[in-house]
Amino acid sequence: MGRLHLMTVFVAVAEEQSFAGGARRLGLSPPAVTRAIAALEDRLGVKLFTRTTRHVRMTDAGQRYLEDARRIINEMDEADEAAAGINAEPRGHLAVTAPVLFGRMFVIPGIVDYLQRYPDMDVSAVLLDRIVNLLEEGLDVGIRIGELPDSSMRAIRVGTIRRVVCASPIYLTNNSVPDKPTDLTRHLLVAASGVSPVVDWKFAQGLVVRVKPRLTVTNNDAAIAAVLQGGGITRLLSYQIAPYLASGQLQTILSEFEPEGLPVHVIHREGRYASAKVRTFVDLIVARLRSDKSLN
Repeated sequence: MGRLHLMTVFVAVAEEQSFAGGARRLGLSPPAVTRAIAALEDRLGVKLFTRTTRHVRMTDAGQRYLEDARRIINEMDEADEAAAGINAEPRGHLAVTAPVLFGRMFVIPGIVDYLQRYPDMDVSAVLLDRIVNLLEEGLDVGIRIGELPDSSMRAIRVGTIRRVVCASPIYLTNNSVPDKPTDLTRHLLVAASGVSPVVDWKFAQGLVVRVKPRLTVTNNDAAIAAVLQGGGITRLLSYQIAPYLASGQLQTILSEFEPEGLPVHVIHREGRYASAKVRTFVDLIVARLRSDKSLN
């Protein structure tokens, strides 16, 4: 049995957490899967799974081998696709991740455009407000806000966003406009940062203002809704309120005290070979994001 076949069987069993499940996924018989895993363990000289009558669990060696096996299989798939031709029409499945609100505003429209252009593709959009490991969670492309840690991922910078303080014109007409960050302590504040009764807002030159919001919410949409109704002042990322700034429903204040902007990157785990599905989506979403004035 070839090494790639053995790796493929191993990954299927590991992800299904079952020899029978791995067999069903690959269309093999359970004995064939058992023989493949035994052959792989003999070749490597280590146990990859511990088996009981009810459970199959990976050993520490199996956990380490799984990531490498996934990477190798992915690179083989990409090499096959590249060999088929750089202009090959993308087909298959693509998994994309982005922050929730950013994804809804900017990524979903791009995905719809992509699906209309490439009828043989389907896409899963995983919108989460947490850092997602693309390799571990089987995702192809991600959009990240903020500085990137050192990584083997390929990253393309597409824009910059700012942390802005904003309020509605109605609120600012009925209340004094803050001239400096410390003036905020005398205002009705709305914080979208968990449930803490005290919040630190950071500004340029290391200035930190500890504020006590009158209203604390757990998501940005709620903070936006509150300030649109004249409910006070809040602090958000510039893209989150871009439509309301454009329409005049909100306006920024204390702009001269804004901290340094945050970069926006498109990242992907494509290896040495150009996968048509990843390449075409990355090209499309990079062009869309770079052309959006609210991100540049």
